[in-house]
Formats: sequence, C-alpha cells, structure tokens
Amino acid sequence: MYNLKVVIIGAGIGGLTAGIALRQAGYEVEIYDRVKELRPAGAGISLWSNGVKVLNRLGLGEKMAAIGGLMDRMQYLTLKGDVLSDIDLHPLVEEVGQRPYPVARTDLQQMLLEAYPGEVKLEHKCIAVEQDENSVTAIFENGHRTTGDLLIAADGVRSLLRTYVLGQEVQPNYGHYVNWNGLVPASEDLAAKNSWVIFVGEHKRASMMPVAGDRFYFFFDVPLPKGTVSSPENYRAELTEHFQGWAQPVQNLIQRLDPYKTNRLEIHDVGPIDRMVRGRVALLGDAAHATCPDLGQGGCQAMEDGLVLTQYLLTTNISMEYALKRYEADRKERTSAVVEKARKRAEMIHGKEPEITQKWYQQLAQEEPADVRGAIAKVILAGPLR
Repeated sequence: MYNLKVVIIGAGIGGLTAGIALRQAGYEVEIYDRVKELRPAGAGISLWSNGVKVLNRLGLGEKMAAIGGLMDRMQYLTLKGDVLSDIDLHPLVEEVGQRPYPVARTDLQQMLLEAYPGEVKLEHKCIAVEQDENSVTAIFENGHRTTGDLLIAADGVRSLLRTYVLGQEVQPNYGHYVNWNGLVPASEDLAAKNSWVIFVGEHKRASMMPVAGDRFYFFFDVPLPKGTVSSPENYRAELTEHFQGWAQPVQNLIQRLDPYKTNRLEIHDVGPIDRMVRGRVALLGDAAHATCPDLGQGGCQAMEDGLVLTQYLLTTNISMEYALKRYEADRKERTSAVVEKARKRAEMIHGKEPEITQKWYQQLAQEEPADVRGAIAKVILAGPLR
C-alpha cells in the first residue's frame, strides 16, 4: 500500500522501531507519548540476535554494535560461586548469524530516537479512538486529535488502548518476583568483562552482563508477594539480607551499586491475548505481549512486530484489513509462544514449585553447553529474520 499515514501511540522500543521502519518504507508517521520526559523502564536489556537482526535490517547494525557489550560466554554459578555451567557463545553466533548485545536502555533509546527522522510529541495521552472504514482518529487528553490510515498502539504493559482492541480490560499478570537492576563500572572482581554471569540459589538470581562504556548491567531477582514497597535508601540493606551468605562478587556488587540509580520493579506479563487488531488499530510490543524477562525476548519481540507490520503493509495492495489480519496471525502465534515459554521459565527459576527449581539447579550442572545454545537458537530462529 502507498501514501499511508500511521499514528503511533508510545515511544518505547517497539514504537520507535516501528516508526523508523515505516518512515523508511516511505510512509508518513506521527509518534506520541503521554510522558513529559522519555525515561526507559529499567537500566539494561539483553538484546538477542533476532532483535539485533531487525536493527541490522534498518541500517542500525553498526550503531548497535557501538553501544552493545561484547558477551562471549554465559556462566551459571551456585550462590557460593561454584561453576554449574560455562557456555561459549561463539557457536551460537555461528548458528544464528549474529552476535547478541546486552545494552543500556538509555543508549538504545537514544540511538532509536536519533534514527527516527521526526519529532516525538510528548505530553500527549491518548484517551480514545474513533474509526470508520477509511480512517482512524486518536483523541488526546489535551484536546488534540490526529487522523491517519492506521493507529499502532505501542503504549506498554499497562496499555489503555488494549482495552479498546480487546473489548475488555486485561490486567497484567504478576510474575511473583521483584527485580532490582542498574549499572555499575565493570571490574574483574565482579565478573569477567566478556561474560554474562548468573548466580542462582534459594529461588533467587544475581546477575551481571557487559554493556558499552566499560560497565555491567546487573539485576537481582527475589520472589516476593505482590505489593511490597521499598525506597532507594533501603535497597542495599534489603539486598544484603536477601543475599546473605552468597559469593563475594555478589556482596561486592551490592556494596558498589548506587541505590538512587537502581530500579526496583515488580515483574508482570500480559497474554496470550486472543487478538491484536481491531479495524485500523493494531497492538504492538508490550501492549500486546509483555513478557517476563527470563528469556530476554521482550524488546526483541517488539522490534520484530514493527518490522513484520511494515512488511505486510508494503507487500499487499488488497486492503488495510487484509494486511493487519496477516500481521495479527503471524505475530500472535510467535509472541504467544514466547510469553508462555518465558512465564514457565520464570516459574521454574523463582520457585513456584520448589522441587522443579531444585531439578533445574541439578540440570544446570549436567546439561551440555550445546543443548543450552540449541534452546536459545530455537527461539531466535523462529523469528522473521532467520
């Protein structure tokens, strides 16, 4: 289809990637976000090879490599620091055709903002949608209205437009654990600078991975009831208590982090949902399929959404309805599988059934590295860019 105007609600990873892809396709694009200032949720993200391939396709591969960390190995360790599994990632890169990149979210967002050839209009909260057979109009809280041929709802895990598309409100599901994350200077007394290290035990995790700027992105996971509250001045004491007796690198990390630059998040996911499209409105990214971070696929799936939607718009002249139905069928199958797989993995890691978690610890010590790489490759290669 030609000469389309696309309105995007949400300027996160998915919305910006879609905006870049659509502009490169020659379409008119407007991006809106409700916030006063764009701040990513979380300090870092592990961008696996399928997400990086989308950026390569958009001409951003060199810039991505400049802000991504060089992660050559994955290493699982016990809470005392004994090695359970040491996995060389080079064979994975050979199999899937692209290196993964851990990256600071602020660096990724800035790269995408610079690549989008237009203005992101902030302080525009979309509160309603009107559409007919020829157009769709976004209505904003400040009184602004804009009309286009397509509206992409990329407004995040707590999407307002998801209710419009589904005809009912769908609340995010609590993943039953809290995640602290941030950035610290890289240091060999924390971890090797080319490795992703994950300490596991007691249904918890402590992890570090390299990002650009000689830094580690870190996270801690602890199973906790929904609704627990805290504040930065208490983070270090909380983590010291939760990870008492863990290996020295974990203790060093707790002492070295800046609590006022550390995020504390209750992890949620969404879906699988039964539709992603209503008329000329399409859900994209976390609005459709927010994913537990235990597979590292949330951002990657949002990027895939933007590319696939653009491809269907470009390659059909039948109708908008036809293109969006193709997008929905393609992405609903892919993303539903990822959401469910990530949820099951989160439950296994965080002790929903303690005996299953204990078996996982034993499996880590026995599993062949090739089997771990194969499981990761299977998820990556199920994407649109094989």
